[in-house]
Amino acid sequence: MEITNLVVARYVDGRVVKGMTQDFSPNRGLFHVEPLDGGPPVEVRIRQLKALFFVVSLQGDPSRPDVHGFVHGPAETQQGKKIAVRFKDGELLCGYTLTWTPEREGFFMFPADSTANNQRMFVVTAATLEVKAGPAAEVLAQRVLSERATPGGEGGAHGGPAGGIHRMPPIGGRRPSGFLPRPSRGAGPERRSGTD
Repeated sequence: MEITNLVVARYVDGRVVKGMTQDFSPNRGLFHVEPLDGGPPVEVRIRQLKALFFVVSLQGDPSRPDVHGFVHGPAETQQGKKIAVRFKDGELLCGYTLTWTPEREGFFMFPADSTANNQRMFVVTAATLEVKAGPAAEVLAQRVLSERATPGGEGGAHGGPAGGIHRMPPIGGRRPSGFLPRPSRGAGPERRSGTD
């Protein structure tokens, strides 16, 4: 699959900038997005972003249903091991990565759904609430999707009804061995963590 340089930059504050980039590097603090309508390039500071999406098309396909979770994907692919990212705004991204470590300011990941408009994403670690890799990624995805599917959960938080998100069945017909119980409500704030 050929990676394009068409990008959608999603800011932490909700702003979105779409266009083409020629100078993005995860090791630099800023880059430029050139709008396809011929407007002036927009300077984008990485620390203000939630994530940068490298896409096939800037329009996407609004009629295509989003696939949530891992859809029974393999534990590892040539794009790396499973990773699930829950952002501070509640969005969940599932995919694969070769480069994630908690100390990095950001990392690349490939979508779990290989037919999606996203080819790869650069996730800004500061915009995340929780990141899990390996078997714990599947557990996080199932927990978040289950919470959204239950009454009183986050159901319609992103424009769709709770019934539109389907709970993934447990792996192998039972709970995964890495299942972690939820902390009690008085356990303090939730923290980002790694592969535990």
